[in-house]
Amino acid sequence: MTGLRYVYAVSRPFDAALQAQLTGVAGDPPRLLPHGDLVAVVSHVPESDFGEEALRSRLEDLDWLTATARAHQQVIDALTAVTTPLPLRLATVFRDDSGVRVMLQEREEAFRRTLGRLEGRVEWGVKVYAEAEKTGQAGAEGTAPSRPAPKPASGRDYLLQRRRQSRANEDMWSRAEEFATKLHATLSDRADDARLHAPQNPRLSGAAGRNVLNAAYLVGRDASEEFVETVDRTKDDVPGMRVELTGPWAAYSFAGEGPEAAEAEGTGQAAGEGEGERP
Repeated sequence: MTGLRYVYAVSRPFDAALQAQLTGVAGDPPRLLPHGDLVAVVSHVPESDFGEEALRSRLEDLDWLTATARAHQQVIDALTAVTTPLPLRLATVFRDDSGVRVMLQEREEAFRRTLGRLEGRVEWGVKVYAEAEKTGQAGAEGTAPSRPAPKPASGRDYLLQRRRQSRANEDMWSRAEEFATKLHATLSDRADDARLHAPQNPRLSGAAGRNVLNAAYLVGRDASEEFVETVDRTKDDVPGMRVELTGPWAAYSFAGEGPEAAEAEGTGQAAGEGEGERP
């Protein structure tokens, strides 16, 4: 099959087979392209979509981008089940196999160093959300409905009600921040590394409540069960807090020195925009 070479990830050589019927971007099954003691995981993609000019246009197409990111992640997930991959950016494309091998050779030391640090480890994501208490909707702990506040008889009564509500919310946010800080410290002690990401914007994520912790943890595969149990034990520690655990993922947040962000070089390589934790 002809076409450009789409590169998903770099890893050490591995013997385990990828899952049957696995397809990648543009429907082409991924294959292994070895170079020394490194392997690039690649597939063929059409130049009509992934050529330099075409790709610029395609990256503005949300439906196309979503489908591409989903196919990309499907391959990364399959790799994570059998080895430790170093994921490359979405839409990293080369003209041919020789272009991929040149990239591997030029970034060999950085790839080896990063893969050595990530070997046998996966990424877990933990988010904590808190919801503000609302007078007439939740009790003091934010868990049970309370009676509606009486209608203020005067402007002074109205201001007093607003002040009490403001103090209640401030106390709630203080508890949320304290809970998130302690949880992050506990989980960091059980991980090999940790990263704090910016809180999610609820307008973009669609998640209810305020995101007070958005963190990633690099955890050994053999320590992952204990890590997950630690998260589960904290979920009911503070009423009004919602703890979400995701993973295990390839270690996107710990790729480190950025070999996956190699600069584009003409039509030989086109690097997509960064995807944050995962595409």
